[in-house]
Amino acid sequence: MLVTLFLLTVLSLALSLLFTPIIRAAALRCNLVDLPDNKRKVHKNPIPRVGGVALAAAFFGSLLAAAAFAALKQPAANAGFAAIKSIAPAALLIFLIGLADDIFNLKPWQKFAVQIIAAGMVVSAGVRIHGAASLHVHPALEIAGTVFWLVACTNAVNLIDGLDGLAAGLSFLATVTVLAASLLSGNVALAIATAPLAGALLGFLVFNFNPASIFLGDSGSLLLGFLLGCYGILWSGTSVTALAMTAPLMALAVPLLDTTLAITRRFLRQQPIFKADRSHIHHRLLARGLSHRRTVLLLYAAGGIADSLALCLFWAHDRWEGVVVAAFSCAALFGIRQLGYSEFEALLKVILRGGLRREVNAELALRTFEEGLAAAKTADDCWAAIQGGCGEFGFHAIRMQFAGRLFRAPADRSPGRSWAMSVPVAESDWIELAHQAGPQGFPTAIVPFANIMRRVLADKKVQRTSSEEKTASFSAALYKTAASIAN
Repeated sequence: MLVTLFLLTVLSLALSLLFTPIIRAAALRCNLVDLPDNKRKVHKNPIPRVGGVALAAAFFGSLLAAAAFAALKQPAANAGFAAIKSIAPAALLIFLIGLADDIFNLKPWQKFAVQIIAAGMVVSAGVRIHGAASLHVHPALEIAGTVFWLVACTNAVNLIDGLDGLAAGLSFLATVTVLAASLLSGNVALAIATAPLAGALLGFLVFNFNPASIFLGDSGSLLLGFLLGCYGILWSGTSVTALAMTAPLMALAVPLLDTTLAITRRFLRQQPIFKADRSHIHHRLLARGLSHRRTVLLLYAAGGIADSLALCLFWAHDRWEGVVVAAFSCAALFGIRQLGYSEFEALLKVILRGGLRREVNAELALRTFEEGLAAAKTADDCWAAIQGGCGEFGFHAIRMQFAGRLFRAPADRSPGRSWAMSVPVAESDWIELAHQAGPQGFPTAIVPFANIMRRVLADKKVQRTSSEEKTASFSAALYKTAASIAN
């Protein structure tokens, strides 16, 4: 078995060193290059972007050669290739969709659809997340969790691929971690699956580390993420406790954390989830003045620490598992804090200062006010509803022109430091409000409050006009009828 693993590693390393410069030259001739944009892309010259072709050729080529060697010289080793046979077809599909994206620039939903299909292929082959010890999970949740995990890992490595050697280096560290765990636990199938990827990545890093002469591209980053996700599932299958199952997550901590932060940031800012920006972890480190190479090495160190904790968790006894998970969590929170994301600082302030509860109360007050104003049937009812709402939202003086009448509520506070706003409702209808300066009421809900008044009262204006037209029409018809009878 050791001979097979050695052959896989050395052969994949040699093939990677052989194929990468060939693919680099071919990409330059075919103009398959990544152009700098002076925004998100920090490289200065066009770089070939289909390095995943060389990586895939080294990975799959070494596996085919080793499988042929084992069939001839070591038949007993054939059983060890069972795991890789289960994931290889889906991995090949992921590589092809990534290559298509490198060449034709596919839409996100097209890539996601293929990723889900590939994840389904892996599940149908019997590779899925299972419960551990007393943790029992419904089969449907196992399937959904497996698909989610694979799609998340696939895109996490793709998103972290923003600096020379970053995605490939972190993937190499994670792969070596899984390989070490498989050797220590005697998991031959997992060792055979990971050894060729470790060799292929090591050879590719010769050309991909800063300054890179070739990039992974989506063909490489998507393939790496998918394979690492599959390795994580195979690794978690050897765990005997629920906490030990988090070891694969720790091994992929940096790319998964970067993806989670990116999605959360964009959600808090109400931006499209798939909108690219310059706020990934590596961008934040660059903004702090670190050089390209130091940023990558720092993230290597972070990935190495996380991988070490993953191995510790894998071998820790029950009473130490919680300590390892706590140490990992504290390190992750400390790292996030050091990055200085304003989105999370603002969210923390809102939570700690009771702002979240105020926002919930404001939303409830808005809904109650809208329901009350919508239920009003007369102008006096509308005025009563608006008076009640204005008091709750901090307004102390109100004037309203509505339905041909002028309503006025005198100020019940000193006019000192205050400001006013006017809300147009229709051509001749309006509302003027005065608010005492300060945090009275729900300041952040003032604009929605004004919009509710304008929208609801404008609808009532339409309804009233329609009713008046019907009355006028009926009166005209009655007059015509009376006139015809008189004649």
